[in-house]
Parts: sequence; C-alpha cells; structure tokens
Amino acid sequence: MKKYVLLLGLILSVNSCLAFDVVYPKRNETTINSNSTFFIGSSDKPLKINGQDVPLHQTGAFAYVVKLQNGSNTFTLQTDDERQIFVINKPIIKTECNLPLQFFKYPETKYFYVTTEGAPLRSTPIDAGINRMAHLQRNVNLLIDGEKGGFYRVILGDNQYGWIAKTNVKQFSNFEITPATMSGYDYIDSNEFFTFIFHLDKKVPFEIVENDPFLIKFFNVKNNENNIYTMDLPLNEMMNGKKRIGYSGEYQGNDFVLKIRKPLQIHAKKPLKNIKIAIDAGHGGNEVGAIGCLGDKEKDINLSIAKFLEEDLKKKGANVIMTRDDDIYVGLKDRVDFANREDAAIFISIHCNALPDGADPNKNTGTSIYYYYNQAKPLADEIMNSVVSELGINNDKVRQGSLAVVRNTDALSLLIETSYLINPQDNANLINIDFQKQYAKAITDALEKYIQE
Repeated sequence: MKKYVLLLGLILSVNSCLAFDVVYPKRNETTINSNSTFFIGSSDKPLKINGQDVPLHQTGAFAYVVKLQNGSNTFTLQTDDERQIFVINKPIIKTECNLPLQFFKYPETKYFYVTTEGAPLRSTPIDAGINRMAHLQRNVNLLIDGEKGGFYRVILGDNQYGWIAKTNVKQFSNFEITPATMSGYDYIDSNEFFTFIFHLDKKVPFEIVENDPFLIKFFNVKNNENNIYTMDLPLNEMMNGKKRIGYSGEYQGNDFVLKIRKPLQIHAKKPLKNIKIAIDAGHGGNEVGAIGCLGDKEKDINLSIAKFLEEDLKKKGANVIMTRDDDIYVGLKDRVDFANREDAAIFISIHCNALPDGADPNKNTGTSIYYYYNQAKPLADEIMNSVVSELGINNDKVRQGSLAVVRNTDALSLLIETSYLINPQDNANLINIDFQKQYAKAITDALEKYIQE
C-alpha cells in the first residue's frame, strides 16, 4: 500500500504554540447523547486521557474513543506541561412507551395539490432512505384517502399508493379532481436526446422506473387499467447496448417532457474529448464541513482535489465546469441547478468523510461512493476500483444514498467521500498534495475507461 505522510516537524510547526490541540469536542463543556464519543486532535508530546496513553500518529494526530456514562463525565487531557479538562454530559433518557403511528382512513377521498417545487412522492411514510418515487412540481393534483403521522396517503391506482409530506400540499376547497386525459405523445429524435412529450390536460403524479424495459407511469389518467398510463421503452435497444448517461422528466405546462441522453459521441483516441463534466467541490465559504485531526478544513481539501481533477480532465479534452472554483458558499440546489442548466453528462461531488458520536474513527478509513439512480452505480464501481488499485486505500463501499446533489441531477451523478478526515492516517493522506493529485488522476482514469467502454 502506498503511504502519504507529511514530516512531523512540518505539521507541528503550524501549532507550535500548543502542546496539544483538541478539534473535537469543540467545547470543554458539552452534552452528547451517545454511549461513546471521541477526542480528535493533535499533540507534539506524549498525551494521556484520564491517565491512559493516547496513540499518536507520526503527524501527531490522534483519534481516541471514550465511553460515556449517564450524567457528567470528566476527562483530563495531560501532557508533561499542559492540561485541559473536558466535561461531557450524557442525558438520562426516560424510556417512553411510544405506540406506533396508526393509519387513519378518511370516509371520503379528499383533493389536494402540491405547493412545494420538487416535493418527494414516497413509497413509504418515512422521511428518509431510498423511498422516493418522484419529485413533483407545484400544482400536481393528488387524490388523498388518509394520513399517517406527518404524511398523507396518495391514491395512485387500485391498491397502489404513495405518500407525501403534509407540509408539501394543500387541500382544494370545493373542488373535485377528475382523472386526467392523455391525448398522446410526440417523439423527437435529436442529435443528443430521445425526447418524448406526453400531452395531458392536467398535472398528475408520475414515476420513472429504471428497469429494462425503462418505464414511465402516469397515475390518475382515464381510459387506462387502474387509471395508470404506462409506457415501456426498450432503452437497451435504443442505446444500442451502450451505457445510460442520464435522463430528465418534468412538466412544461401540462405536457410532460422526458429526455433521455443518447450514447455519447466518443473520440477514438481521446474518449473524454468534449464530454461535459461538472465537478462539485463540497462545502465552501462559511460552510466549512468536517475538521481534521490536524485542524484542516474539509472545504479546502475538497476544492484542492477538485482543481487537480479539473486540470487532469481538461488535459484529456473534457469540457469541465465547476460549481465553485474559490472559497465561496454555494447552496445544494444551486449546485444541482447549475449542472442541469449547463447540461452536464457527468456530475462528480468531492467530499471528505466524518463520523457521528458512537463510532470509532480509527476503524473507519478509505473511500466510499454514493449514487442514487441505478444508472450511476457502474460508474461508481469503476471509480472505486481505480482509487483502490492506484492509491492502495481501503474500499469503504459503494452505497445507494438519498443525497441532494445526486438525486436531483439529470447527469450520471456521484458523491465521493475521498477518505475520513477524522482518521489520523486518512487525514495525513488528504492534506498531502501528491495524494490529492493521484486521487484526481485515479478518478480521471476511471472516467476515461468508463466512457471508452
């Protein structure tokens, strides 16, 4: 395994005024509701916590896990010439007998409309996980037959239902929703997209299913079985067996426009030539992100790796766009909107990982990659294989995750957690410029191979 470690003297020169520096917990007196937590920081001398020796990395970084008892927990951090005391309070949680939420069915169907742009239509009444069926635009009509907790149940067909948060809809007053009419669709075959324009007389819920065949469903449409209009697209045949590179679906007026990107035109000797790739350096400005053992800020590392990636991709002929190229704040929606507006084919968001209380930073290391849409998983696997083989770091798994920047983009979208900033060895790697350059190269190599195939 290749290792990227900075000289101890170089690191400690930054904080030479202190024997040790504690990055987390952030305050000497705090409350943490967990059975354990950790101290993250660095020291230039042997360090003890409550009399126990703390293992120090070559850089001076440390991550030390401590158990918490109910009530007040006192921890003394001591070197030969410095001492700090931390008091961590763990609340005593009273156990309550919480009955599960019950579904309440209405005597009669009620009629609602969507008030929030991009409101999630979910398969279960849970505000988490991979349960989003679609993101609905404002003024989509909904038939509601009951509620559970903070959700209404949406009628989609006979014994078919979805769920939507109560905060995202409003009930019609003295208005009854009737099934929509589908008057057909137009098909446009352009250089870049297969485009289908479905003509409806009102906005209804929909779902796009990434199976083979590729399905588009519209609910509450009359003259269809169960009032569900379904169109299956032989996408593998349409793509000539080539990889899927993104799609989008949205209402424009009452017409629903489905755009599926055609296979990319690949240059024989330079596969990435003219391929538009959006690079997203996570966080920025007053949104710092995670803080490393050595005090480094995630936003800065993300941007540095992103710029090396931009440089590598441009050398390969790619058309690269950056959601930020400076230390500025950019909202999650703005990042997504920018990539969609610029019609990026691939979207890569760069981050560093951290952990909640109760975990052990010393046992978590390496790269994890998140995707939301199934079409992006093969690219995630390719990048994971590349960074593991080229840098020798740990494979911390490819995972499906409901993250804002990967579930709302029209491109092939991934979020890469490069390594754990609160793991001492990973921290040393992440602040090493050679490591950053090689990481960017490994992503570029994977993108080139993926596109070429």
